[in-house]
Amino acid sequence: MTGLQDRLTPQQVEDFGRELDELRQRIVDDLGQADVDYIHNIIKTQRGLEVAGRALLFAGFFPPAWLAGVTALSVAKILDNMEIGHNVMHGQYDWTRDPALSSQQFEWDTVAPAENWRHSHNYIHHTYTNIVDKDRDVGYGILRMDPAQKWHPYYLGNPVYATLLAIFFQWGVMMHDLEVEKVVKGERTFEENRPILKKIVRKAARQIGKDYVLFPLLTGPLAPLTFLGNATANLTRNLWAFAIIFCGHFPADVESFTEEETAEETRGQWYLRQILGSANISGSPLFHIMSGNLSHQIEHHLFPDIPARRYPEIAGEVRAICEKYGLPYHTGPLHRQLWSVAKKIVKLALPWTGERSAPATVERDRALRAA
Repeated sequence: MTGLQDRLTPQQVEDFGRELDELRQRIVDDLGQADVDYIHNIIKTQRGLEVAGRALLFAGFFPPAWLAGVTALSVAKILDNMEIGHNVMHGQYDWTRDPALSSQQFEWDTVAPAENWRHSHNYIHHTYTNIVDKDRDVGYGILRMDPAQKWHPYYLGNPVYATLLAIFFQWGVMMHDLEVEKVVKGERTFEENRPILKKIVRKAARQIGKDYVLFPLLTGPLAPLTFLGNATANLTRNLWAFAIIFCGHFPADVESFTEEETAEETRGQWYLRQILGSANISGSPLFHIMSGNLSHQIEHHLFPDIPARRYPEIAGEVRAICEKYGLPYHTGPLHRQLWSVAKKIVKLALPWTGERSAPATVERDRALRAA
C-alpha cells in the first residue's frame, strides 16, 4: 500500500476531482437516443442469440449444430451478464424511465439475485473499492489477494480456490452476501442470513430448473446433450466473467488501501482511489462489448452510473488527466493482465507480508512538488 496523501497536494487532489466531475457532467448532459438505441440493439442481439442457441440444441445430435448452439448460447449469457445486466443494474439507464431498463426491476440470467448483488456490488464494492477488510471483492472472502490480508495456512490453496471460483463464478457471486467466512468465525449468525438465503434459494432453483430441467426435457431424447450444452455455456460465461473482473481489479500494479487512509475522503480523493485501484484491458471494439466495457474498469470505477458504451469515448481524456497529475493509468492486453493476476494469486498463497514500494509515479510527483 502507498498512502493516498503522498500522491498529490490537497489542492491538486481537488483540481483533479473537479476535472473528472466536469468530464462526467459533459457526458451526462449528452445522454440521449443514441444510448437508448444502443442498449436496445444489444438486448435484441442477446435475445436473438439465445433463441438461436436454444433452437440449434434441438439438432444437437449433429455435432456442428450442437457446437453452434453452445457458442450462440454462451455469447448470449455473456452479453446478458456483462453488457446488459451489470450495466443496467448499475442504474446506467434509469434516466430513460423505461421499466425494462430500471436498475431496481431488472433480473439477470444468473443464480445471484439482483437485489443481493446490487447491495454487495453497487454499494459495498463501489463505495469501498480496494479498501482491505471493507471491500469484500478483495478476495471474495475466499482468496488472499493483498499482502495486507493476514496469512493463514488456508491460503496455501489460493490457486485451487481461484480455479474453482472461476469455474463456478456465478455461484461465488451468489454466495457473496452471505459472508460465509464471518459465519465460520461466529461473527454472523444463520438467522441474519435467513432473508438473503431465501432469495438465493428461489433464484438458484429457477435457474437450475430452466437450464438443467426444462430446456433439456423439451429436447426429448437429446436431453443429455442439451444439459451438457447449457452447462458448457454457463461455464464459458463464468470463466469469461472471472477473467475480465479479476483483470480489472488485481493485476500487480493495482493498489489497495486501509480504512485509516481513506477516512473522511473528499470527492477528489475518492476519484484518486478509483484510479489507483483499477486496471484496464486493451482490445478491439467487439472485445469491449463482450466485456460489458469492464475492459475500461478505470472509467467504470470513476463513473459507474454512466452508460458503459461511453467509456471508450472518454478513456483518452481520463488518461490525459492522469498524465497531467503524474498518476498511473494501468492498462494492457488480456493475456498480460491475466498472467499478472495468476502470479499474484500464487505469490500470495505463501506467507509473504511485504508492502508494495511506492511506484515511480509517486517519486516523480514528490520531486515535482519539491521543485
